[in-house]
Amino acid sequence: MTTRDAFIAVNRFGLGARRGELAEAAGDPRGWVARQLSAQPSMPAQLAGLPSSEAKIAELLELRQQVKEAKDPARQKDLVKSRREGFIAEAGARTLAQIKSEAPAVERLVAFWSNHFTVSVRKPILAGVAGAFEREAIRPHVTGRFSELLLAVLRHPAMLVYLDNAQSIGPNSTAGKRRERGLNENLAREVLELHTLGVNGGYTQADVREFAKMLTGWSIGRLKAGDAGRFTFYERAHEPGAKTLLGRRYEPAGAAEAEAALAALSRHPATARHIAFKMARHFVADRPPEPLVAALAKTFLDTDGDLRAVTEALLHAPQAWAEPFAKVKTPTEFVVSALRMTGFEDEPKKLVAALKLLGQMPFSAPSPAGWPDEGAKWVSAEALLQRAEFAMAVGRRAGDRLAADTLLDASIGPIATGATRTAVLRAPSRAEAVATLFACPEFQRR
Repeated sequence: MTTRDAFIAVNRFGLGARRGELAEAAGDPRGWVARQLSAQPSMPAQLAGLPSSEAKIAELLELRQQVKEAKDPARQKDLVKSRREGFIAEAGARTLAQIKSEAPAVERLVAFWSNHFTVSVRKPILAGVAGAFEREAIRPHVTGRFSELLLAVLRHPAMLVYLDNAQSIGPNSTAGKRRERGLNENLAREVLELHTLGVNGGYTQADVREFAKMLTGWSIGRLKAGDAGRFTFYERAHEPGAKTLLGRRYEPAGAAEAEAALAALSRHPATARHIAFKMARHFVADRPPEPLVAALAKTFLDTDGDLRAVTEALLHAPQAWAEPFAKVKTPTEFVVSALRMTGFEDEPKKLVAALKLLGQMPFSAPSPAGWPDEGAKWVSAEALLQRAEFAMAVGRRAGDRLAADTLLDASIGPIATGATRTAVLRAPSRAEAVATLFACPEFQRR
């Protein structure tokens, strides 16, 4: 017998049930999730052969240099093509890894933290490296300490390029006195506003500027420098002198200034509160209960930002199991959950096309704030029509080989209403029955 809690486990903490997964989780829904969290995050087979950010950035730097030197339109096309092909391969592989995953609770955490620390291909140069950022900076740390995750993110070339810190130069540094370029505050601002303290976390514009000074010199290796595409600290670009952040004075120490600041930010009560709220909102409700947010923030502070401990506290919180339909699935969650149920053996680039149609292409968030995590952003009339069209396409592909009644029991069985069962079982064709299942209200929520 499958249970209501099994539905919550595989949909809220996982990515939607594969056939047989509801029954697997039914005996111990919390244990089903906890066992996945207890293992060290591993690299899915679909992602294992993809290139590193270092290799892709070095390749792009080389191509850009060739274009600059030769002013060759054909080489410029090579650069654009390389970015596009790299992005499609990364986005398709990442989505396929979610569909095939046997540890969906970990994949959900990877997606959550990747969205929290957004790097978007809206900046075209990142088209080939956004996936590598997720693999290299996010995935290894989703059940580790927040301080380690934060440092890995800030030292990754993709983030340094995305938020323009690779070009930030201290005005009074050796390089700053010789060049017209100067301080860029983008990374510092987003770290304080989005990644750590939160918009109401108590920092000022003066704090943003001081932190930006600390981050000067955090960049990537230049072409032919021996470290092309890797994180590199350039002392000559670093703003000299002491800095003050949130009332604390940091003595001159080069790259160690920002490292110390990040360690302090990762342990700040406002950061604990901000992270707790975002996790509770993602897993429980668009407007999460205040006692749950407070409890998660306390766990964050008590464990020095142990993300496994915070996730487990969320897993065992009664509020996380109180309402099975509290969250609307994003387009990615909808597509992944449908294809986890039916299986997918086609070209990964078709996944990218489907997600583009539904408005949530991987690694393409509209701003550093990431994709919205509230249902109202995803349930317009047009969006629901597009979901229905996708459901029909899946029905045409899978209806001939999969029985809709079996899929219903294996996906939303414990919480399906009588009206939904009737609509699915009385559909005119097998394809329409499958489409009706995936378009129904119960399947659209988690």
